[in-house]
Amino acid sequence: MKVLVIGTGGREHILVHKLNQSSLVNKIFAIPGNDAMSDIAEVHSEIAETEHDRIVEFANENNISWVIIGPEQPLTDGLADKLQAKQIKVFGPNKAAAQIEGSKLFAKQLMEKYNIPTAEYKEITNKFDALQYIETCEYPVVLKKDGLAAGKGVIIAENYEEAVEAVHLLYSQELGTVVFEQFLEGEEFSLMTFVNGDYVVPFDCIAQDHKRAFDEDKGPNTGGMGAYCPVPHIDQKILERTNQEIAQPIAQAMYKEGYMFFGVLYIGVILTNEGPKVIEFNARFGDPEAQVLLTRMESDLMQHILDLEAKREITFKWKDASIVGVMLASKGYPGKYEKGKIVSGFNLDGNYFVSGLKKDKDNFVTSGGRVILALGEGHDIVSAKANAYKAVEKIKSEALFYRKDISNKAIK
Repeated sequence: MKVLVIGTGGREHILVHKLNQSSLVNKIFAIPGNDAMSDIAEVHSEIAETEHDRIVEFANENNISWVIIGPEQPLTDGLADKLQAKQIKVFGPNKAAAQIEGSKLFAKQLMEKYNIPTAEYKEITNKFDALQYIETCEYPVVLKKDGLAAGKGVIIAENYEEAVEAVHLLYSQELGTVVFEQFLEGEEFSLMTFVNGDYVVPFDCIAQDHKRAFDEDKGPNTGGMGAYCPVPHIDQKILERTNQEIAQPIAQAMYKEGYMFFGVLYIGVILTNEGPKVIEFNARFGDPEAQVLLTRMESDLMQHILDLEAKREITFKWKDASIVGVMLASKGYPGKYEKGKIVSGFNLDGNYFVSGLKKDKDNFVTSGGRVILALGEGHDIVSAKANAYKAVEKIKSEALFYRKDISNKAIK
């Protein structure tokens, strides 16, 4: 079959790489893709992921069997709806169901209605009321701008002064909706869950992301500075409880409310003293969690998608190994950064997945904030981490930075 992957980043690079291993897939296209995919996919960078009509036309003309949508923006903008209207199969939810990621408020209200464990919250729709609220709220407090923010719309304010700064930043004008949340203490992890309406199959391997820019979880939130799997210090009983109390109930809630979700639901979970609670939902694979999870996955991703569509039993098969991924980002990210800096020393053999590089003549140069993920594999987290940082050291560039403590929480 012919498969079209939508997106440009490292998540889409691993999707193309993984689909290329499937005996069910004989040709892969990527829109707009990136130059690192060109040896395993036909890349069409002349079409933007925002050009929905052109994507639909392309899928029709090329007899695409499945479109797999990687990033959040095309999902919340309704690309799946346009493709499905032309009887093109899509792995990724329609616009209505993608609200689970597109609106923090939608997700919180749904969890509240169906008693799904999460932090207490308050929605505030203007800056004046927000400034009043932070005078009396408990600290730390978490501020989340409603809508998509590429992983950077969340601020943890430790005190009143930081909250004032956050309010001025998130309310770019006087009006807007920000969700203020109770700060939860605990260990975070990421659970990917296949969903087809009321049929729910969580991955039986979880990952842990590292959101903060710098070592020891310092600095601003980013789209993710590294990830690893499995997470050995979070046991199977916690996964079963997360499935029973969060994964199954949220899918059933959407189904009951008339939102037909088909795709992968990312559940960002924090393990508190009271048990697992939801931090966030995404309507697609996490990035960089997808890179480590799909590298560890031995079973056929395309077969899993077909089985999900048919609501057949899904059995995952995983390597007996640990995977650690370290993100190298442009200096200055998630703030201002320069582009066009040469990056070399890596190859495209499955140990590196490109997020923000493009070809300039014979060189790869930076084109984004997060640039390239270096992977390491080993019999445990310690050896996988060592191999990941060996892969990092091979990369030559003066323009990049990275965290040096990815996976440390799993190493006692």
